[in-house]
Amino acid sequence: MRPSILVAHASKRGSTTEVATFVAERLRERELVVDVRPAAEVEDLAFYDGVVLGGSLYFGRWHEDAARFLKRFREALADRPLAVFALGPKTASPHDLAESRAQLDRALAGVEPTTVAVFGGVIDPAKLRFPFSRMPASDARDWAAIAAWADEVASVITRTEVAV
Repeated sequence: MRPSILVAHASKRGSTTEVATFVAERLRERELVVDVRPAAEVEDLAFYDGVVLGGSLYFGRWHEDAARFLKRFREALADRPLAVFALGPKTASPHDLAESRAQLDRALAGVEPTTVAVFGGVIDPAKLRFPFSRMPASDARDWAAIAAWADEVASVITRTEVAV
């Protein structure tokens, strides 16, 4: 039987949801069964062999729905592969990604995901309130890196499934 994967996401303005959907499509291309759902709406993990959790980082904090998801499902996540990603920095520079990774690591304290990734984020001034609406628009998501990470996730999940 093919592994069933949950891709849960916590997004404030939609860019994390877009990445979660992209990751899910990439996993489906690897013939995995995938559900994509907002993290706050997930009620049970019993039907899933693995979980991907994505959340946005804002001003050094991981999206509250992602943090709550980890807390709510801590026990269930202990016995299945967990892949975590975050979107956050304005650029995909090594320095900005490293800063965001440190922020994510603090949010993950006590949880040991199988794989973790941080990708650049999106600034859409039209979706922001003043004074942030004055920021220049940018999209620092590296779709090739996201695709490579999704392929890594698929490999980890299928390898774990075979080992069980």
